[in-house]
Amino acid sequence: MADLRIAIAGDLHGAWDHTDQALLETLAPDALLVVGDLSDGQQRIPALLRQLTLPVACILGNHDTGKDSSGLTLQRQIAALGQLHCGWRLRELPGLSVVGGRPATAGGGYHLSQAALSAFGPVTLQDSVNRITTAAQGASPQWPLVLLGHSGPTGLGSDATSPCGKDWKPPACDWGDQDLALAVQQIQRQRPLPLVVFGHMHHVLRRGQGHRLTFCTDRAGTAYLNTASVPRHGTDEQGRALRHFSWVEFEGMHLVHVSHRWFGLGGECLYEEKLFSAPSPALAPQVATGVLGKC
Repeated sequence: MADLRIAIAGDLHGAWDHTDQALLETLAPDALLVVGDLSDGQQRIPALLRQLTLPVACILGNHDTGKDSSGLTLQRQIAALGQLHCGWRLRELPGLSVVGGRPATAGGGYHLSQAALSAFGPVTLQDSVNRITTAAQGASPQWPLVLLGHSGPTGLGSDATSPCGKDWKPPACDWGDQDLALAVQQIQRQRPLPLVVFGHMHHVLRRGQGHRLTFCTDRAGTAYLNTASVPRHGTDEQGRALRHFSWVEFEGMHLVHVSHRWFGLGGECLYEEKLFSAPSPALAPQVATGVLGKC
């Protein structure tokens, strides 16, 4: 049995309701991580997340500004989430340290939208890196550390199919966040960083280009997981309602399982795409083929 079982909700885009809350009560993970784009600035989903009894950490995405350049919608979203929001800060959950990246990012290197500028002021690239790395320095050394971003970091590939690859118009390029990449490099010099979780770049590519690579690892042993399965509410060919969560498990400081799972409303795992499996920290890890199968 894993020491930590963590459910991760990718870009919600409004697809969150009381069925998700009931499902989490049945699955009983140790924590829930949410990667942003909850909606277009509405208050409904932050209120529902606050009702959950399990520990939650959430970052906000570019859609959470509500296209409100004044920054007021973004500030209301942050206030509605309260302590659940971990943008540029450390959130300690039982047995797990979570550090958030830059809130409201839309990827593409380093750029602050007018809404983000209005809400946060003129934060430079180095300011953002410093905020992330300083937060990580306060994390418990006895617990695994997860970086939670809306967009992933640069450096994971420049193809449309890459975890942060630009797919909506040619040419394809690396559309990750530069500040998150620099923070990752600094943190890796100081302590183990087993996992970086993000969304923003949807799994199904635009213009019929297929599907995105959603998991990879680097030479330092850090794993990167794109959780943006959109829409995350759906039905299968048999008409059964499906809810998507990415799922990760830790044994001590070691990441031992990563998958995408589609659950029925009663808690049954109907489909699973296994991405990574390490039966024990003492054994060599295996990167799975990513083939979708039944649980």
